[in-house]
Amino acid sequence: MRLDTTYTVNTPEGIALQLSPAGPLPRLLAWLVDLALRSLISLALIITLSFMGKMGVGVAMILIFLLEWFYPVYFELRQQGQTPGKKMLDLYVAQTDASPVTPSASIVRNLLRVVDFLPFLYGFGLASMMLNRRFQRLGDLAANTVVLHKNNHKRRHTHVEAEPVRPPMSLTLPEQQAILLFAQRSQTLTSSRQEELACMTGPLIEAQAQPARWLHGIANWLGGGRTA
Repeated sequence: MRLDTTYTVNTPEGIALQLSPAGPLPRLLAWLVDLALRSLISLALIITLSFMGKMGVGVAMILIFLLEWFYPVYFELRQQGQTPGKKMLDLYVAQTDASPVTPSASIVRNLLRVVDFLPFLYGFGLASMMLNRRFQRLGDLAANTVVLHKNNHKRRHTHVEAEPVRPPMSLTLPEQQAILLFAQRSQTLTSSRQEELACMTGPLIEAQAQPARWLHGIANWLGGGRTA
């Protein structure tokens, strides 16, 4: 059972995204996976470099320090907001408006882990998560980031399948692009929102009982499908 809630973000294209912040339990499990992986890497570094004597141990300590602080930053920026632990739990880090996490935000949220860790074992971080509906720890609040369940919107909305339909009138290039974008974003829209947007096309869907399905059919035709 998830300890989380949802909130809505409206994109510049007028699409309403339902986002589901991850609660403390899945985030804890992801952190434990990453901790285990970092520990294994640290152990391997110590064993490998210890043969170089004190200099090798010193180099290992520097590398372990960098690993501890920049391991999450590297993965969040290079792997679409997912460390290996988050990927295993289908979580990812993003800005609160669902845009990809920025380099500065990733650095801030991870440097502030030391504050979240106080007084022990993420005491402040847990308290912060339980006191706001998006489960943001102090580092998230400072960086304007949130940890989300990755495939939530795909589970909530279904893709509309439709046979290719030749449009009843000629369409300009911007109109064709708008229809194709509508079809591409359909998985992030509720059925009612799809119908609402489809009705905004006016004469294109006149006298159609299912405007959204009709518009998807036109999008399929524009995308290369052809009627039999």
